[in-house]
Amino acid sequence: MRLKNVPYAKEKINSSNYIINEPKLYRGKFKNLFDNLNPIHLEIGTGKGDFIIGMAKKYPDINFIGVEKYDSVLVRAIEKVEEDDIPNLKFIRADATWIEDIFSKEIDTLYLNFSDPWPKNRHEDRRLTSPIFLKRYDQIFKDRCHIVQKTDNQDLFTFSIISFNNYNYKINALSFDLHKSIYVKDNVKTEYEKKFTLKGMPIYYIDVEK
Repeated sequence: MRLKNVPYAKEKINSSNYIINEPKLYRGKFKNLFDNLNPIHLEIGTGKGDFIIGMAKKYPDINFIGVEKYDSVLVRAIEKVEEDDIPNLKFIRADATWIEDIFSKEIDTLYLNFSDPWPKNRHEDRRLTSPIFLKRYDQIFKDRCHIVQKTDNQDLFTFSIISFNNYNYKINALSFDLHKSIYVKDNVKTEYEKKFTLKGMPIYYIDVEK
């Protein structure tokens, strides 16, 4: 994916009230940042923010944190909310490989939406549902481990199902075409999902826990 450079991105991100500039300082204490005991839901790879913003507005009694590593993408999410007041929403600029250094036993649900499929076999450890990442997530979940994934990539979806199964996750819900399933009722679309749906492409969906 070629990313368009946004010259003002870093400055705009750093000045936003929605950004947590030093997230490691809150490790294990993110409830203090939100000043409540509501559940914390995390999205890794939040992109331009359509999903996490929509979820935060829809569920005001849940705290949402979106993690995105690219300034030029994250700034678009910031621009969408800069005039809003959404107290249960924050963003972190970080790479997913740092995730257990940022959170500790405090996340209730993790969303993996349209993650990079890393299609080459030699790169499978970089997939966000690989055993390496599943082990990292063990350190961030509060009680049960709960992951919800959406993707347009069938190979990644198959890989994820196998990976979840091998890591002792059980399937709560699964669909090979989300928008023709019963699970679409409460679905909030990502920006990629909107594009793929308009093209008639199926969206693969899975909800797992252990």
